[in-house]
Amino acid sequence: MSKPDVLAVARIHPFYQKALERLYEVHDRTHELDPTAFLALAPRIRGVAATGESVVSRGLLAQLPNAQVVSVFGVGYDGVDVTAALEYGIPVTHTPGVLTDDVADLALALVLAVGRRLVEADPFVRAGQWPAGPIALGRKVSGARLGIVGLGRIGKAIAHRAQAFGMAIGYTARTEKADSAYRFFPTARDLAAESDFLVVTTPGGAGTRHLINAEVLAALGPKGYLINVARGSVVDEHALIEALKSGIIAGAGLDVFAHEPHVPQDLCEMPQVVLTPHMASATTQTRQAMADLAFANMRAALEGQPLRTPVPEWQQVLKA
Repeated sequence: MSKPDVLAVARIHPFYQKALERLYEVHDRTHELDPTAFLALAPRIRGVAATGESVVSRGLLAQLPNAQVVSVFGVGYDGVDVTAALEYGIPVTHTPGVLTDDVADLALALVLAVGRRLVEADPFVRAGQWPAGPIALGRKVSGARLGIVGLGRIGKAIAHRAQAFGMAIGYTARTEKADSAYRFFPTARDLAAESDFLVVTTPGGAGTRHLINAEVLAALGPKGYLINVARGSVVDEHALIEALKSGIIAGAGLDVFAHEPHVPQDLCEMPQVVLTPHMASATTQTRQAMADLAFANMRAALEGQPLRTPVPEWQQVLKA
């Protein structure tokens, strides 16, 4: 008996790939690499394996009449046309929760790295510059004002960690959280004006595109730092580069970018900017947990069992 067919729409993580191959015939980006072969394959596809950066368009979904799920390895799914998936009756799942701690850890690491000039300090010592005099002073983190853009699971985990540093915590979100003791600000600009470190954790997509713009950066000011562990699309990257060049803000810690994996050379040349390669969830333990959950969602859908973690839009369908 042949295995059910699954289409991988991007290069998926080896942990996820290995789990899928136990039960399914995995076709690696056939829709892009061999469109002719895909025409014959498409009706056989029962599941779509994606990553948080994958594009799953209406056009692609329309070619998959027997697809039963889009299982995303990642918490973000803004590249998936969820509206089209709903219309075609194809559930979309993701992997929230399991990567919360790692992303929150990296957010605080970036705060410390840019505030205390850690990335500048390492080559300063290695290059033998210390005997000539001390490195430039950093910015104290303990007791600073931390603004969080998006107080979901990850935002709350960052706030929890920041409390240990005695930081004054504020946030902005679509609505004020009744269960939160942190100070609420109605807009990102209002929050930025009262923050020393502005941490972006909100989901990507059209609704948050360039939420952090020139106006917000100006409000953050010449002593403020931007930290982005959300999506590159949330920040106007051109405005950010201009703000860093002109001293409108003091620095930035960036794990995500507008056109990954390509990073503007301007950012690479700025010593006041710390850059990491979209690695917030990149630990062995968390990537395994993500793979396990993505695989569990795929298997549940193809075996007619309840989905483990459908995206919020599909949860609304299930409640209706």
